[in-house]
Amino acid sequence: MDFFNYSRRSTVTVNVGATPLGGDNPIRLQSMTNTVTMDTEACVEQTLRIVEAGGEYVRLTTQGVREAENMQHINASLRAKGCMVPLVADVHFNPRVADVAALYAEKVRINPGNYVDAARTFKHLEYTDEEYAAEIEKIRQRFVPFLQICKEHHTAIRIGVNHGSLSDRIMSRYGDTPEGMVESCMEFLRICVKEQFMDVVISIKASNTVVMVRTVRLLADVMEREGMHFPLHLGVTEAGDGEDGRIKSALGIGALLTDGLGDTIRVSLSEAPEAEIPVARKLRDYVLQRQGHPYIPAAAAPTFDYLRPTRRTTRAVGPIGNGQIPVVIAARLEGAPEWNEQFMPDFIYVGGGNKAEDSPCLQAQKLIIDAPYWRGEPNTYPAYQSEQLPFLAGCNAPIKFLFLTYMGLNDEAIACLKLHPEVVIIAQSNHPNRTGELRALVHQLMNEGLQNPVVLFSHYAEQEAENLQIKSAADLGALLFDGLADGIFLYNQGNEIPATTVDSTAFGILQAARLRTSKTEYISCPGCGRTLYDLQSTIARIKAATAHLKGLKIGIMGCIVNGPGEMADADYGYVGAARGKVSLYRKKECIEKNIPEDEAVEKLLALIEADRHQ
Repeated sequence: MDFFNYSRRSTVTVNVGATPLGGDNPIRLQSMTNTVTMDTEACVEQTLRIVEAGGEYVRLTTQGVREAENMQHINASLRAKGCMVPLVADVHFNPRVADVAALYAEKVRINPGNYVDAARTFKHLEYTDEEYAAEIEKIRQRFVPFLQICKEHHTAIRIGVNHGSLSDRIMSRYGDTPEGMVESCMEFLRICVKEQFMDVVISIKASNTVVMVRTVRLLADVMEREGMHFPLHLGVTEAGDGEDGRIKSALGIGALLTDGLGDTIRVSLSEAPEAEIPVARKLRDYVLQRQGHPYIPAAAAPTFDYLRPTRRTTRAVGPIGNGQIPVVIAARLEGAPEWNEQFMPDFIYVGGGNKAEDSPCLQAQKLIIDAPYWRGEPNTYPAYQSEQLPFLAGCNAPIKFLFLTYMGLNDEAIACLKLHPEVVIIAQSNHPNRTGELRALVHQLMNEGLQNPVVLFSHYAEQEAENLQIKSAADLGALLFDGLADGIFLYNQGNEIPATTVDSTAFGILQAARLRTSKTEYISCPGCGRTLYDLQSTIARIKAATAHLKGLKIGIMGCIVNGPGEMADADYGYVGAARGKVSLYRKKECIEKNIPEDEAVEKLLALIEADRHQ
């Protein structure tokens, strides 16, 4: 694989109604309704809104045979209105539902974790090799008749693995690992190949972006080694809403798109389904701007493991590097600085303008000042450009910053860095594929045996916060997951986006990458026809009451499909149990079942408060 130059992974074409994907087709956008599937009119109206927003596939939940059969009426109503969008039936727990849905939908999603295996109970099961093989044969016997129905009706399938619903069988043999998620998928894919059924799309998702990215990378590698070229559906489950949902989705999906992986995407937001499409389009279109970019000549470091990356080994320079949490650098170049104390940067770059004496807000901060203006003031550090290397050598600052591009990493710069381990590199790029060029820079450092810490600098000129969130997360995602960064420095030119929003975006990116915690994390599903309570208002109430609890993870799930599993690393869970009823969890343990919805938020808060005072 070329880590530095963008090219899209080659796949077979899969026919999904009249909108094929994979091959030379565009990267398709999709969403999922959150209406009740038995309500034909509501499903049709919401589908039309999704299509009007630009959705190219629409998924609907089919909890039972009745819902699967009603797909016929939804499909017919849409066609009568001139809407030809392919419909996808979402099936869990009951393979009979998949058989029926295949008659009326253009694609059927099945979940290997519960297609034949029993619902996850977190029990450890012991299998001999013969017993395990017998379980695979049981899957084959049930799965092959479904494939025959799909062949007869020209129905595509999606094999959709979720981290939150791996079966106890897979968990017992492989653990809660990317390898287990991949094997859960491959068991079904191998049957498809043997039966010569090729209209298959694969998704392999998690709410944890690190798990999601590593697993998709591993899946693509395993498929390549087994001669499979099926298209990939990308998404981060339970990404949440607002800033968090956009950053987390752009970080995970963007990292994979950057490496040429992905043929259709869904940004799962806890918002109206049609709101997902513009976000997905911005993300896709931004990454695809890299197509045909100038070639980046670079050599991968032999020690780098793309499938199982670890943090790059660096020296500690003050609070930066050597495994310390990644730092955030922010710019305050003019005017009166404003701050959000929750997202206070570790260093402030003031260029040659602002000085600490000009603003009480700056006096307590670690400042980075352009080297020509630095006079050795307390708590300040000089920043050099690559052409200032000779002056850097004579500086006695304990931390020095060097703005450096890949092309600037010449023999002189390498020699200087070898002599000066106290230099922190601020890596920058104006290349159309800035991720590839920044990767090249860090790999060259590794090849030269240099252990200077690296802070990734990303410069933008955006007028809308959403655009900044999407673009910066997409640019930085792969680099953070690769373990190549000791900090990040976001800078947005102009005053349209407040500096405090730029700061919160930087901290949000590090939190979404599971590298630094600065606020409560909400693992909330986008909702679907299975949702058993008012999801959006509930999320708002829980956020309002818990946003101040730094470091807490709260799962908010509309139903039980992925609930306890996807919340495996959450501290608390709020899960729909029945219509208007909620169950509360502490980690994987159910604390109280079937609480009336109007009492559940208060009981969750009481549980959190009681635990905090123990």
